[in-house]
Amino acid sequence: MNSCKVFFLTLGCKVNQYETEAMQKLFEAAGYEVASDISEAQVVVVNTCTVTAVSSQKSRQMIRRAANKNCVLAVVGCYAQSEPEEILKINGVDVIIGTKDRTRVVELVETALKNRGEKIFQVGSVEEIKDFEELPHSPQRTRAFLKIEDGCNNFCSYCIIPYVRGRVRSRSIKSIRAESLALKAAGFKEIVLTGIHIGAYGRDFREKISLVDAIKTVLDAANPLRLRLGSIESAEMTDELIDLIKNDSRICNHVHLPLQAGSDEILKAMHRPYTTKNFSELTARLVEEIPEISIGTDLIVGFPGETEENFSETLKFIQAQPFSKIHVFPYSARAGTLAATLPNQIPSQIKKARASSALEISRAKVKIFSERLIGKTVEIIAETSTDGIVDGLTKNYVRVYVPDKNIQLGEVVKVKIERLHKDGVFGALQ
Repeated sequence: MNSCKVFFLTLGCKVNQYETEAMQKLFEAAGYEVASDISEAQVVVVNTCTVTAVSSQKSRQMIRRAANKNCVLAVVGCYAQSEPEEILKINGVDVIIGTKDRTRVVELVETALKNRGEKIFQVGSVEEIKDFEELPHSPQRTRAFLKIEDGCNNFCSYCIIPYVRGRVRSRSIKSIRAESLALKAAGFKEIVLTGIHIGAYGRDFREKISLVDAIKTVLDAANPLRLRLGSIESAEMTDELIDLIKNDSRICNHVHLPLQAGSDEILKAMHRPYTTKNFSELTARLVEEIPEISIGTDLIVGFPGETEENFSETLKFIQAQPFSKIHVFPYSARAGTLAATLPNQIPSQIKKARASSALEISRAKVKIFSERLIGKTVEIIAETSTDGIVDGLTKNYVRVYVPDKNIQLGEVVKVKIERLHKDGVFGALQ
């Protein structure tokens, strides 16, 4: 039995969280114990993000902090794929792995343990990545993430992800079914489908397979109480997908549709494949056809060349949309993308002010949507418990807080909503 302890640090999206959980399972299978604190670990794995310049900076800071420890340090993921030479300059880094070969993380770490001081470099071209990387997975939360796809073909002008993750690679239906059965056997009541570009699922297969087929596979194999979809592009909300969400009560009535801008001029500059008219027609249809649906979105403000008129169009558009929440991001120039080379970059103080204006609209929409639940009884799956208060999500993604009263995590409970609370609502156990 291996006596080493390993500690994980993760930045970025839910896909990164999934991949960290998978690497943890690989280490546990090799006999490692997961440390509760970095000071206890002989091995530290930093799973990095590079989606924005800010994300890259945070990744570098986290690597440097971990490098100060007396341990073998492995840096993996998107920032490792994007800037491996920069990471090599950081003293204390032993292993660098990009966005493939994560299945070899234990092998490479053990080589570093035997040969202290040797740099192990495992970063290849993303153009060489042709197949979905199968990783063993053991969820660490009450909601189980199931990764069905990796990579992206969109090449939006602000985004580095296709260059560090590669093109779309879909997981086989057989493999999705196998993991779904495992999640069912483990007793998970909610499964979240995740990936970099899940709406493109199946496009790399010769046979005609789509996201709908992946969803039906999970529903058939796992029969979860809830199936939740990760972020999906509005242009990929097909009639078949909308009908499936509408007619199968197991699928959560919540979608996250990245908008990014409410100005057609800016959307075109971003290389986004839709117009505000397309987007608005879709959200109107969703609200009409799917009761109590919540629609979340992402918004980038201060994109290069965004005029005051463009931004006013965006504010007017998001105000009119039936959003339940808006994630607002000031544009962050990412080296290696087309947008970083564009003229008329927006000063940081203007981006900050625009973000503040958009966030004000978001907060108002969150309040309006949450207030609709007051007086109603909703169902949640208990996720965490802190200081005698349990919280969990409704099907349409509102955070609910309720006094503990010996509620078990993972338990399905009914709560009568009484008032707004923190980032959601508070209620009494029914």
